[in-house]
Amino acid sequence: MKSKIIIVAAVVAALAAVGVVLRSRPGAAPAAAPASAQAAAVPALQPELQALLANYRKIIVLLADEKTLSDADRKAANQVGQSLFHENLERLTRIQPLLAQTQALPPARRDAAYDGLLSYIESASDLFDADRLAFREVLLLLQKLAATDQTLPAIKLHKRVSEDLAALEEIEKQYDKEISDIFSRFEARAITPRREKWDDYVAHLRKLYTREQIMKDYGVIVPYPEPPAAAAGAAGTAAAPAKEIFGNTLPLKTVVLTFDDGPHGTYTEEIAAILKQYNVPGVFFEVGQNVGRYKNESKRLIDAGHTVGNHSFSHALLSKQSGDKLYGEIANTDIALKAADERRSPLFRFPYGAHNAEGLAILSRLGLRSVMWNVDSMDWADPVPSSIANRVLGTLAKEQRGIILFHDIHDRSVKALPMVLDKLIADGYSFAAWDGQEFKVAKGARPAPEQVAISTGYANSYAVVIGINDYQKWPKLQYAVQDAKAIRDTLVNRFGFAGERVFTLTNGEATRNNILALFHDKLAEARLKKDDRIFVFFAGHGATRQLSSGRNLGYIIPADSDPQQVSVDAIPMTDLQNIAESLNAKHVFFVMDACYSGLGLTRGGGSEAFLRDNARRIGRQMLTAGGADQLVADGGPGGHSVFTWTLLQALNGKADLNGDGMITATELAAYVAPAVASVSQQTPAFGSLPGSEGGEFVFQLPVEAEFLSAQSTQLPADAIALNSKLDSARSQQGDGNAVVVKNLNGGEQKLAAPKPVDVSARQLAQRANDRGMQLYKEKQYAQAEAAFTEALKFRPDFGLAANNLGFVYYKQEKYAEAARWFENTLQIDTSRAIAYLNLGDARAHLNDNEKARQAYTSFLALAPNHPSATYAREQLKKL
Repeated sequence: MKSKIIIVAAVVAALAAVGVVLRSRPGAAPAAAPASAQAAAVPALQPELQALLANYRKIIVLLADEKTLSDADRKAANQVGQSLFHENLERLTRIQPLLAQTQALPPARRDAAYDGLLSYIESASDLFDADRLAFREVLLLLQKLAATDQTLPAIKLHKRVSEDLAALEEIEKQYDKEISDIFSRFEARAITPRREKWDDYVAHLRKLYTREQIMKDYGVIVPYPEPPAAAAGAAGTAAAPAKEIFGNTLPLKTVVLTFDDGPHGTYTEEIAAILKQYNVPGVFFEVGQNVGRYKNESKRLIDAGHTVGNHSFSHALLSKQSGDKLYGEIANTDIALKAADERRSPLFRFPYGAHNAEGLAILSRLGLRSVMWNVDSMDWADPVPSSIANRVLGTLAKEQRGIILFHDIHDRSVKALPMVLDKLIADGYSFAAWDGQEFKVAKGARPAPEQVAISTGYANSYAVVIGINDYQKWPKLQYAVQDAKAIRDTLVNRFGFAGERVFTLTNGEATRNNILALFHDKLAEARLKKDDRIFVFFAGHGATRQLSSGRNLGYIIPADSDPQQVSVDAIPMTDLQNIAESLNAKHVFFVMDACYSGLGLTRGGGSEAFLRDNARRIGRQMLTAGGADQLVADGGPGGHSVFTWTLLQALNGKADLNGDGMITATELAAYVAPAVASVSQQTPAFGSLPGSEGGEFVFQLPVEAEFLSAQSTQLPADAIALNSKLDSARSQQGDGNAVVVKNLNGGEQKLAAPKPVDVSARQLAQRANDRGMQLYKEKQYAQAEAAFTEALKFRPDFGLAANNLGFVYYKQEKYAEAARWFENTLQIDTSRAIAYLNLGDARAHLNDNEKARQAYTSFLALAPNHPSATYAREQLKKL
């Protein structure tokens, strides 16, 4: 600026005095700083100046093209811009005493410090002229400070600062419009750009920051826009929306049992009988067209002490309805319920939980209240009663309270309900009923169930799991038993297989006779039904032998097999084919962590057209670890073979290639086969066995409900490194989601994931959160941050994703940003104890002791017996 030409060596030395580093210009020789300037005079000034500039730049990025933004984006950008601006005002109040400290230094150090500060503002090579305007208020403070001193150095300082301020005014005149458009809304001095073009300056800033990232750092994510129908409905009504009821406001250890879609001619009565046996209340949200069909059922429920509510007339997606049609769905059902019994409640539940502003306004007009849920049994999708029960209990173990969503139109719901009630009663839960105003637990209403037998007849999921390390006559293996145990744990703990129906053989137990007995005797005794499924896993040696016809035949090797007698005491694949055809189950899936070829199997059809209702099609499928003369690659992470480790990662969600929340056998093969082949000498093969009709074995992924915290586990370095290779290999294979995989006859086939189905924003949010959890465990923080952000765009009130996004910031030591998101979590759900603990940690790192103390105290009030309670008490002592 204006005749201020500073020798580089002097500038560097002076900047060191205030802790500011100036980059050397090209061609300038480096010079050592004087000894007197090697220690920063006021070290705290440097970060304050850098933060001042950063906030100034971020405000420009947020608002430079404001006119192109949507209303929601504009509102959010202004909100965050205000936060940034007021942060800078606070920062200036901190800079003022720092300048006063500089003024009090010995003259030589003081002069060097001021010279360094001004040289940075005037001449730093990495600053645009528009950047220098960020320091205008600093120069004004310095000018006032110099005016109080009448010494010659102070007079010179005052003159220099005045010249700098005049230069800033010249730059402001060039870009008055752009800067005033951005900064005038904050009621402060305008600070304008530079001699360079404004567009170039903004382009430069956008390389440093993005609008979305700035807003997210300040706790703001703009949700995806509502569908047009919903937006139109919101604009066309002026009525105040009804207040919704959520399960997260219930007292601890309190639940509300709700049942949707009835009344049903059979199952509603059976569920009511179970509730009577356990002496607990229920809330039945009934569909209007069913009420007319089973009018007496509604009255019987109310007579039994239950609550009956409105669930629309035809179970339509009301978020896409408006006008008379939307009104009729709600009002006509209310008329039908009143006709059945005047004592009907004013409670309403939107089908699928989907609504718009117009729908809420109609509820308000009709005197109805919306009731949501926070514990979803998924009984509409999960055919396994034990899995349904485990899902409910697992969610409640974390939530500690809630409105549970069941449906009284499924046999599986009838069978799952007693399992849930037994556990909740044993754990001391109370059951709330509607009292006309709110959900409350009646005094003395602790359930005392009759001793009735719980139905165990619906044995839907079976498994045979075999792992052999200690062979009698074959080389010993290291990882097969560990692999088998991990697969068993995954089936039971993740996918809801009942432990007593997972038959396991390891080492010496896995003889030829015992393996065959499992199939012929154990499964026969189980009396399999046509809708059951069976998963078979084998980890051990495989072998291939050539028959006299020249055809190869593969074998799995039991623990007691003799290498010289394979054809006699091993188990040929033809036996497994026969076993698969004889089993009276809908879907059977063999996964063999062994290498062999010559299976003589057929390739199944229909893998590209998987449907949710594929229960009509029989499925017999197999995935093998490799072909003849290939060795199983041991030495994977966690004491697993590479194949089984990859299989476990696939079942953890990586094989959900189309993002529909389900993993088919085809998707499993499409992920596992190319991934394993890329990191080992194995070429896994996949196909269908004789008798298959194109059906697909399906795993439904459980919903991730973990709130990330310091106790959350992550994968070790070797696991992360291998997973990175596996994912890279998978992404490089094939066309889109399609990959080429060996079939069971040694040829090639192209596999593609089924197309995703349309789902709600709530489901999309959950899936994005689940992806974020996978990425967090692999320490891919940037990708995890993006996934949790996506979840919050779909569902802004998703407290789980808000907490998890905050914790990703926390792991990257961005404590201020983390604190904002933990606070957002608590605005969504004030009872979320773990968010208070996380907030306390973030505030402690920011040295905000009072807020940290408040957060730890709130955590202990909500969860005094939490495993981290001792840690929180220790933190309080330190504050």
